[in-house]
Amino acid sequence: MTRPVVFVGRRIPQVGLDILAQHTDVRVHSGALPPTRSELLTGVQGVDGILSLLSDRMDGEVFDAAGPQLKVVGNFAVGFNNIDVEAAKQRRIAVGNTPGVLTDATADIAVALMMGAARRLKEGWTAVDQRQWRTWEPLGWIGLDMKGKTLGIIGMGRIGQAVAQRLHGGWGMQVLYTSRQPKPEVDRTMNARRVEVDELLASSDFISIHVALNEGTRHSINAAAFDKMKSTAVVVNTARGEVVDQAALIDALKNNRIFAAGLDVCEPEPLPDSSPLRQLVNCLLVPHIGSATVTARNAMAERAARNVVAGIMGEPLPYPVY
Repeated sequence: MTRPVVFVGRRIPQVGLDILAQHTDVRVHSGALPPTRSELLTGVQGVDGILSLLSDRMDGEVFDAAGPQLKVVGNFAVGFNNIDVEAAKQRRIAVGNTPGVLTDATADIAVALMMGAARRLKEGWTAVDQRQWRTWEPLGWIGLDMKGKTLGIIGMGRIGQAVAQRLHGGWGMQVLYTSRQPKPEVDRTMNARRVEVDELLASSDFISIHVALNEGTRHSINAAAFDKMKSTAVVVNTARGEVVDQAALIDALKNNRIFAAGLDVCEPEPLPDSSPLRQLVNCLLVPHIGSATVTARNAMAERAARNVVAGIMGEPLPYPVY
């Protein structure tokens, strides 16, 4: 009996590949970089399932290239803005993601970026690396305190709550947040306050972005938003790069309209060599490593694989997008 075939966009942790191999023939894109569009369209031909990465654009063209036997796309991510969900629905293709397993890892990197940007670690490291550090300097690399300051969380979902818990509990920060729905438990446990975004921008010393990318949030942190912030504000983005208007961010950093930014995500990824964000001393940039811990990535691989196997077997996905 012919076994179903699964295309995997790149090599993922072995636990996921092992789950797939128990039930399917696995076809893994072998390159270190994401498959080109041509490689992707060729690679999915004839497959029953696709395990996609956030760098793989899954749309009607890909689904049609795979063929009518394609039953499921399992995304190796919580976000699924790389997938045309409506096109999948039209073709009765199940779509799954990996929620709930990277909350702590991403919250930790958000806090790390906040601390690093506030304390000017990029500048300090550069001074050491370029042999500019000559002595202890009483006016050198002076940053911002975090204890007791106001934290603004844009998007109080699971990751936003985890960041707020760390900073309210550890540094006694006052918490403001935006959310589509009230969060009475958050209000009670952290003495937090749900506010409109303009009040959050104007009142927060540290702003952490945790919204999903959609047409309502794309470039929502723009020039008008930066103009409302304190000149001492630190902005951290661990959501999606497209939520921030990057040209406006560069302008705000260059002209010291905000103090600093910490970015785990950007637009595009990776940034071109010519991007000013690479050179700005008040921008701490890391290569989308929010979920990059052993525990989180293994759990993502397991959930993505189980979604694909369930979809191929005609069973409900354990972690469905719809």
